[in-house]
Amino acid sequence: MGFFSWKTMDTDKSISNNYSNRGSFKVEMLDDKGNVWTEDNYEGYGVFGGKDYYELLAEMNGFVSQKGLTYEVDGEAYTDEARSYGISLAFKDNGSGDHTFGVKYPNLVEEANGWRYDYYGPDSCESQGYFYDDEDGESDELNWGDWNMADDEDERV
Repeated sequence: MGFFSWKTMDTDKSISNNYSNRGSFKVEMLDDKGNVWTEDNYEGYGVFGGKDYYELLAEMNGFVSQKGLTYEVDGEAYTDEARSYGISLAFKDNGSGDHTFGVKYPNLVEEANGWRYDYYGPDSCESQGYFYDDEDGESDELNWGDWNMADDEDERV
C-alpha cells in the first residue's frame, strides 16, 4: 500500500508527507459548507486535522452511516464504512480518482482564508507525497533512470 497525496489547489504544491525528504507543511482541508481542518504534520494516509479525506468526500456527497463502525487513526475515530464509500465514489469509472463527474471533493489548500470552495477538488500527486527524485523540492517528476531488467534487477545502467 502506498501513500495518498494531492497537490494544493491554491499553490499547486505537492503535499509531501513527514516521511519524505521534503517533510510536511501546513495544509488546510475545506468542505463545501466552509468547515476547515488544519494539518501541520501530514503522515500520508489522507487524514488532515483529524478528518479523513475520503470520509469527508462521502459525507459531502450525502453518505450517512447505517452501521456506525469506527476505528482510530492517531486517536481520531471515523467510520470505516464512510471511508470505503468515499474511495469507491471517487474512483468509480475513474482510475485516477480525480474530478469524477458529479462528485463533490474536499479542497486542499495552504491558506483557507479567502479561498472560495471549488467542487472540482485537488489533483492527485503522482509522487504520492513521498517518492521525489530531488532533495530540494524543485521537481515533482519521478526519475527512475534506466534499468536493465535483463541483467540484474538491482543494477542500474
